[in-house]
Amino acid sequence: MTDTVYHQATPALAARRRELAPDTHHAFDEFSRAVFGDGALDRRTKQLIAVAVAHVTQCPYCIQGHTKLAHRAGASPEQIMESIWVAAEMRAGGAFAHSTLALHALDTERSDLSADTLEPHRQPR
Repeated sequence: MTDTVYHQATPALAARRRELAPDTHHAFDEFSRAVFGDGALDRRTKQLIAVAVAHVTQCPYCIQGHTKLAHRAGASPEQIMESIWVAAEMRAGGAFAHSTLALHALDTERSDLSADTLEPHRQPR
């Protein structure tokens, strides 16, 4: 993280955030505790998911925080890196999957161009 783009999170900033919206801040803390507590998924698994999601959302604060929390929950460096590779594949997979939109647009464009050549009086778009 660079100081010019992402400022260091400090206790003073955390306190200010809490002071500006105490009820919402408290609700968010409770929500986070509920989400990351043991349930159908254990804490380590949830933190590995959070590491992967943090990489997809590209939040440097989340990447740092959840990487540390995953490690503290028992995730090995190898498991953390593997979760990051899952995130990378999902991000790349999205681009690959959405290529169908480009292919459809090309097919539509080809159909439009073919129709344009058959209708010489059609107005240009």
